[in-house]
Amino acid sequence: MKYFKKLIGDRIYLSPLNIEDVEKYVEWFCDFKMTDGIGKSGNIMTLEAEKEWIDKTLKNNDLNFAIVNLEKDELIGNCGFANISYQNRIGTVGIFIGEESNRSNGYGTETLKLLLDYGFNYLNLNNIMLTVKSFNEWAIKCYEKVGFKEFGRRRESYFLNGKYYDDVHMDILASEFKESYIKNKNI
Repeated sequence: MKYFKKLIGDRIYLSPLNIEDVEKYVEWFCDFKMTDGIGKSGNIMTLEAEKEWIDKTLKNNDLNFAIVNLEKDELIGNCGFANISYQNRIGTVGIFIGEESNRSNGYGTETLKLLLDYGFNYLNLNNIMLTVKSFNEWAIKCYEKVGFKEFGRRRESYFLNGKYYDDVHMDILASEFKESYIKNKNI
């Protein structure tokens, strides 16, 4: 089996990363439609560099997941936590959906709900934040839909295709997230 059902939702599940997916990730990181939205269009990704990142993530037991279509058992994106401080009970979440055909289908919303459920109810975080580019309106709407609120901006901090854009900082508190989305919970 290529993927493992760690966090199961309605239409997707989150699995530990699989090194065999390195070519798919590099393919996605060569697509400006995908990389513009996550601020990585200036980067050049190679198979070796992506393989190193996945290896490091696996060895460090980082909290990064493959997003997998539940019905097709097919990789559709990546998500995870960064900058976790268990002492302060804070963390940062990140997500991307690779194929354009999988965007705007609710997969991002479902992924975020699974991550928030996991972050608040299993990792005991109190505040989860993210940063999004100001032009990425579909992502901002998705984040607001699951309860994220804007708390600040870093003005003109991202240069893309001849223009400057803001970094929009958003967060959500455990007290603002009361629903349960992980379908395979034991308790």
